[in-house]
Amino acid sequence: MSSPDADRPTDMDTINLADRYELPPIDWDSIRERLDASIEQAPGGGGPDRHTCWLTTINPDGSPHVTALGALWVDGAFWFTTGARSRKGRNLARDPRCSMSVATHEFDLVVDGTATRIADPAAVADIARRWADGGWPCRVDDTGEALTAEYSAPSAGPPPWHVYRLTALTATALSTVEPGGATRWRF
Repeated sequence: MSSPDADRPTDMDTINLADRYELPPIDWDSIRERLDASIEQAPGGGGPDRHTCWLTTINPDGSPHVTALGALWVDGAFWFTTGARSRKGRNLARDPRCSMSVATHEFDLVVDGTATRIADPAAVADIARRWADGGWPCRVDDTGEALTAEYSAPSAGPPPWHVYRLTALTATALSTVEPGGATRWRF
């Protein structure tokens, strides 16, 4: 989908949120490497008991809508799916700003940015293959621009499910292992 260095931010500000505790900033490369290693969602897959990604979108009245979903980390970005008629799908169509969060054994992470619906058939096929390799037997639908399967999360709505890529504007991590720390990055 991209070159190996495509997921390395070239213009990034690092803000150490744990200065007052004399802790070093968390290295973004360590966060990216952990995400690249996979965030399994099965129980015992490396998180507190399992990894769940949480997507926050903006309702029409400006209030947050938070929902759990399956997400992939590919080429330096979170990828996810949803139906056009789901609340998150309608919210993203109106306002693409959103946040994704996940807890791993090593850190808690929140990524803020914008979600873009991906309609490129090659990218959609690549994401479908990655999800199928991970255990969700999805496939590209007849349009080539969305996914279908026998099942998905009930909150995704009925198929077709569109593929989205979250482009990060900021990310904040809180270390959950020694030496600790908290860092924000602006991309």
